[in-house]
Amino acid sequence: MKRALLGPVGSLCLALCLIAAAPACGGDPPEVKAPPPAPVEAPPPVVEKPADPPKPEPTAEEKKKAEQLEALAKDRAKMELDHKADVARWTPELRAEAKALTDKAFPNGKAAISAVMASKIRKPGDAERDKFRHPVETLEFFGLKPTMTVLEFGPGEGWYTELLAPSLAKKGKLLATNGDPNGPPDERSTFYAQRFKLFLDTSPEAFGKVETIAIDNKAPKLPTEGTVDMAILARELHGMVQQNKMGDWLAEIHKALKPNGVLAVEQHRAKADAVPEESAKKGYLPEKWVIERVEAAGFKLAGKSEINANAKDTKDYADGVWTLPPSFRLGDKDREKYAAIGESDRMTLKFVKVAKAAPKADKPATPAKPAMPAKKP
Repeated sequence: MKRALLGPVGSLCLALCLIAAAPACGGDPPEVKAPPPAPVEAPPPVVEKPADPPKPEPTAEEKKKAEQLEALAKDRAKMELDHKADVARWTPELRAEAKALTDKAFPNGKAAISAVMASKIRKPGDAERDKFRHPVETLEFFGLKPTMTVLEFGPGEGWYTELLAPSLAKKGKLLATNGDPNGPPDERSTFYAQRFKLFLDTSPEAFGKVETIAIDNKAPKLPTEGTVDMAILARELHGMVQQNKMGDWLAEIHKALKPNGVLAVEQHRAKADAVPEESAKKGYLPEKWVIERVEAAGFKLAGKSEINANAKDTKDYADGVWTLPPSFRLGDKDREKYAAIGESDRMTLKFVKVAKAAPKADKPATPAKPAMPAKKP
């Protein structure tokens, strides 16, 4: 009705008014807002790992064990190097010389030992010890014959084996005790057994006839009975005393020997008033005590010699007999002083088997572990 009343002109005016008034009526256009940022998740809380508790300080026993293992590793590395050098030394000519020695029938022990001493088969440095050990005179005193069956107890690095094996190869026999080369690798007894086996294996020409007897120092036992003419204990008794096994081993040796068989003893000699259980830790034993103990095991002293005596040996070294040559346990410290003293003062005793003796237990003791390996000097 109203639109009709306005007419065309009015309608136009009304439209213009509406257009002009539009901004005022409608206001500003709505503001376009940016979308809110996506929420950022907080990182998970860092859980700190608890610190490892401090390692306890090694005990004195653990430190000592570590030191022993370190020394053993060095000795094993040296053994391998020495073995390689020794293998290289055995030329065809040297093997032929060894074969000639073992094939020879010597008239007596002196001739046999003298021939081997003069040969080139000996390891470098071994001949230098002859002036201290007097092998010809010592073995002649013991009564060695090339026809004997000889037991070498505790051959060490084979210093005597090197002389005895060729001397007995033709008409006699050499038996040598040894530990287990396949024993625990962290035990020094295994190392000693490996070293002696390598020594024998180096030259089948010289040492192929040596028969090894496996022994356990903790359980004295020898498989032979009444078949041995001579048993040689060269610097071995102190180790038996430290292990409280001297009586047991003497009983086994007594059993192994033939009637009137010879027990040959060469041993570092302590001062006369020394306490055996204490001096043994340093490698020494008093002579009178040794004679009494051996005779109590069924042997009779048949003679003693001063062939291997050394009045320069004061026997009072903190590191025992191993301070002296050839061990030189102190290294270069006072080396000239100890070299001038030479090897130890040693008793040289010959016993014969005269009666069957029951095993004699050693005097109870609480021996301390030796300060150094019981290594033969």
